[in-house]
Amino acid sequence: MLEKWLSEGKEDRRPGHGSEALRRRIHALYGLLKDLYGPEQLVLKAGKLDALAFMESDDVCDQITALSRLVFEDPTIQWKSSKAPEKELEYLEDHLADVLARRSVEEDLENKIAAKMQERHEEYVKDIRLQLLKEDSGPDNAHTRKKFEELESLETRGLASSALEVMRPQNLSEVVGQASAVRSLMTKLGSPFPQHILLYGPPGVGKTTVARLALEEARRSRHASFADEAPFVEVDGSTVRWDPREVTNPLLGSVHDPIYQGARRDLADGSVPEPKPGLVTEAHGGVLFIDEIGELEYVLQNKLLKVLEDKRVFFESSYYDPDDPQVPQYIRKLFQDGAPADFVLIGATTRDPSDINPAFRSRCAEVYFDPLTPEDVVGIVNQGAQRLEVTLENGAAAYVAEYTIDGRQAVRLLADAYSTALYRSGEASVPDTEITIQDIREVIEAGRLAPYVLEKASEQSEVGKVFGLGVSGYWGSVLEIEAAAFPASEAGKGQVRFNDTAGSMTKDSVFNAASLFRRVTGKELSAYDVHINIVGGGNIDGPSAGAAIFLAIVSSVYHWPLPQTLALTGEISLQGKVKPVGGIHGKLYGARQAGMKTMLIPQENKRSLSQAPAGLDIIGVDTVDDIMNHVFPDGLHKPVFELGHP
Repeated sequence: MLEKWLSEGKEDRRPGHGSEALRRRIHALYGLLKDLYGPEQLVLKAGKLDALAFMESDDVCDQITALSRLVFEDPTIQWKSSKAPEKELEYLEDHLADVLARRSVEEDLENKIAAKMQERHEEYVKDIRLQLLKEDSGPDNAHTRKKFEELESLETRGLASSALEVMRPQNLSEVVGQASAVRSLMTKLGSPFPQHILLYGPPGVGKTTVARLALEEARRSRHASFADEAPFVEVDGSTVRWDPREVTNPLLGSVHDPIYQGARRDLADGSVPEPKPGLVTEAHGGVLFIDEIGELEYVLQNKLLKVLEDKRVFFESSYYDPDDPQVPQYIRKLFQDGAPADFVLIGATTRDPSDINPAFRSRCAEVYFDPLTPEDVVGIVNQGAQRLEVTLENGAAAYVAEYTIDGRQAVRLLADAYSTALYRSGEASVPDTEITIQDIREVIEAGRLAPYVLEKASEQSEVGKVFGLGVSGYWGSVLEIEAAAFPASEAGKGQVRFNDTAGSMTKDSVFNAASLFRRVTGKELSAYDVHINIVGGGNIDGPSAGAAIFLAIVSSVYHWPLPQTLALTGEISLQGKVKPVGGIHGKLYGARQAGMKTMLIPQENKRSLSQAPAGLDIIGVDTVDDIMNHVFPDGLHKPVFELGHP
């Protein structure tokens, strides 16, 4: 009978044992119990509850008793026939429904719990794997991770932009005093065939700023060959050093050998060298700007010249084996084809062009930046004040220009004066701040600065005093040359004295002037004791003071006054010729700074000038006679000089 109840699809249809519908309900309930517990577990459960005999019975009462014991798990239940079987079965069905519902909910919860546990287990395994990878792949520990967190924290903090950054020009039109240089630079850079360029000029006149802005301007030119993403790579030539062992070369690139030079671990394990491209490759397709290129070591300059010719950098290593199958493709390409390095070189220097490698100069166009005039410095200061959104007291910008001709120093003085004004104003709002002359004076006094330009020109003529012109680097200046002549203590035994510190060139110029004096006047200079003085001392390393010394001697001997708004330069020969000299552009600048109105220069030098600075009359001379005619227009000198001609 038990096998009958546990079998599927079989029913007891024998008459006399209860209604057919009742038996079917009992059979269905046994089927649910079988599905709930399983056949084997149901039999075991029935055995524990003393229900097996009742299950095998054909009596409906026994069968209901077995069901009740199984459903309620109570071995003491005994169902009476006097009770209505339908109600008992309904009661059993309701209770069994609750059990099945609870079981279903429990199964769902167990499945969810199992899924969550599996998910947490996978995350835990993943974390363990990551931890193992970190421990195997790097030296990080709690201390180094803390240091890394500190660095990340520092990245989130910072000060506002410096005043110098705020006042820096944002485009080429804002660069003051260098219109000619900017135009020359852009014509060479904005061409379909851009040239390598060398920028010459004193410090603080805008070379670096212009170079940084030039590429942005060139990108907008329809003729330029630069792409929108063309890079601008900047390096200071004074900080780049050539390593004769070729261990490292940040400019051109180098090869890290696997044994001595620390190639990557995976490459070192396979004895594969690793090329490291340098800045010339990083600048490929754009501009490589080398500030202070004159400080670049000579060997490195020659190597850079090779890159400019080949437009590539080639690498060599005795560790490289082209037949090694373990060599990565990019390393094989770098050794076989080299790294691309097609760029435009812009080099800036404060050195004289003669100090630059001639091979560099032959491959580069040259652009000269002019020294700044006081008017340029005033423009820079006014422009900086606009960017700082402050006002300047009348004359404040001109006051700054008296103490510097360096644009960088001018904006630094303005920034310091701005800070002084803020300190003085206390709680006043920044836009209402005014920088006064007193603010600038405080900064200048704190910095122990002296006036850069001392006005030396004068409307009052003087005897024996003349202004020559000298040049140092890109800046020119006037030389005060004075002479005093007295009758010799002993006839024919006069002496000529001059500054020994002025150098041998000055000595030669004095002797040339003495011989020329005798030639054109017929008088012996030995009849006089003559003292020639270069005011302020200094070593004059050229013969350009010869004409000025001759003029000072003539003025002191004949007591002819000389105009003090005139300066001259030129070497004199024994035949009375005025020879060309160097540094003429710097000397023009010096004459203008000193307030001169007229400047006498050799005629050959004047031919090389395209235009004269505003407010300065430049006159070219070929001979000493030309000088005398311009200096003494009244003609009093002519009879004296004509008598002296042989």
